[in-house]
Amino acid sequence: MKTLNPEHIKAVLDLINRGPYFRLLSMKVCEMGKGFAKVEMDIENKHLNPFGGIHGGVYSSLIDTAAYWAVYCDIEENAGLISLDVKVDNLASVKEGHLVVEGKRIKAGKSICIADAAIIDSEGRYLAHGTSKQMVIPGLQTIAQAVSAMGYKPLPPKFISKK
Repeated sequence: MKTLNPEHIKAVLDLINRGPYFRLLSMKVCEMGKGFAKVEMDIENKHLNPFGGIHGGVYSSLIDTAAYWAVYCDIEENAGLISLDVKVDNLASVKEGHLVVEGKRIKAGKSICIADAAIIDSEGRYLAHGTSKQMVIPGLQTIAQAVSAMGYKPLPPKFISKK
């Protein structure tokens, strides 16, 4: 039976949070495991649209990120994921504060994965909800390719065997 390697998850979190897009948006994947991921972000001026509210693209990026990493632990080590579509319902706008995004796997198949995610503010209000469909592609957009592209150290194995 394969079990997730906690050292791998810790290294993946360190790696992806150094990624240029995550740093651009100042978002951080804080947790991930089988079927879930948690992303957090403090709203800054750079996240606002010209009208002073959070840009819908920020919500979309947060939903896509939380949904993607919610299924990462369910796929094989040499497989990658590509987002096929993301559907986001913007429920309320905000101008400031701390956002928590909880992603949950709906289905992790051999070729298609589906997850949903919700963005919640510090008062517990739901600001956005969405779903994301990802295609599993062995050998493409793998975590090993991210390691190489970012010049990061090799990661521990994703799974450990339990006897």
